[in-house]
Amino acid sequence: MRVAVLGGGRSSEHDVSLSSAASVRDGLAAAGHDVVAVEVARDGTWWSGGNELALRPGRGLLGCDVVFPGLHGPFGEDGTVQGLLELLGVAYVGSGVLASAVCMDKVVFKDLMARARMAQVDYRLALAGEPVPDVRDLGLPLWVKPARLGSSVGIVKVVAHPELDAALSHAWAHDPRVIIEAGAPPGALEVECSVLGPTDAPRVSVAGEICLTSEWYDYAAKYEPGGMELQVPARISGAAAARVSALAAAAFRAAGCSGLARADFFVDGEDVLLNELNTMPGQTVTSVYGVLWGHSGLEYPALMDELCQIALARFSAGAAHRY
Repeated sequence: MRVAVLGGGRSSEHDVSLSSAASVRDGLAAAGHDVVAVEVARDGTWWSGGNELALRPGRGLLGCDVVFPGLHGPFGEDGTVQGLLELLGVAYVGSGVLASAVCMDKVVFKDLMARARMAQVDYRLALAGEPVPDVRDLGLPLWVKPARLGSSVGIVKVVAHPELDAALSHAWAHDPRVIIEAGAPPGALEVECSVLGPTDAPRVSVAGEICLTSEWYDYAAKYEPGGMELQVPARISGAAAARVSALAAAAFRAAGCSGLARADFFVDGEDVLLNELNTMPGQTVTSVYGVLWGHSGLEYPALMDELCQIALARFSAGAAHRY
């Protein structure tokens, strides 16, 4: 199979995406696939083999069977590139336009999960240029986050209410939509699991526990060696682990995800709170998604191959509809 792997992109996660794309290419090559590297530059242009690409609707991409869009953040993970790939008429790994957009916007995602009656921390939406919502009932600390960024970019921890305005200004510099979240229960564990499969039949990996060596799970903790330790399996009860797995699969289906996602939770004893779904989790050497599947008995090359097979099946099923 000939697979194009996209890396880079226009977002602040450009460098992380390049690292993810390199890991994906290695995994696909180890699985026996013909891999084509495509770099999306910071200005949005697409390059391969030193040549700028001209993209033509309905003409696919470099004769490839599947595209693996290893892009993170805006202009890559938010449905925009997925829409472009739909117009090119090529199968691609991961969720489609709507699910990608829904999961990228933390507020929209939490609104959808609230309708599905999934337990979460409380939150408010703060829009640039509009009055700041009342957050006194959320308690302290608060977490102020750009609604549509990943990798902990632009996040500020607020430990006193007078700090809120500065935190909002910082987050608004990244995104006019900002979410203000209540803190997790004191002592709650950060637990993650990896999801794989088609929308209607996802599988869930063993759960891992994020053990921080810094104060919180920031950019450095996610991507720098030694920033965090992953405890596998997570040190939670069997009942809580079963609840994490069930909620991960349910959230994946409710959001309409496909292919892959990483589900993040707070676990406080037997109580499990859903935090978010990441539809294109990092694939670097320190990234949790592949590591958890390795602990679940699925090695990385086989994982990359299965993701491509899921993409082809979804593309074929979509082509059967007349729209």
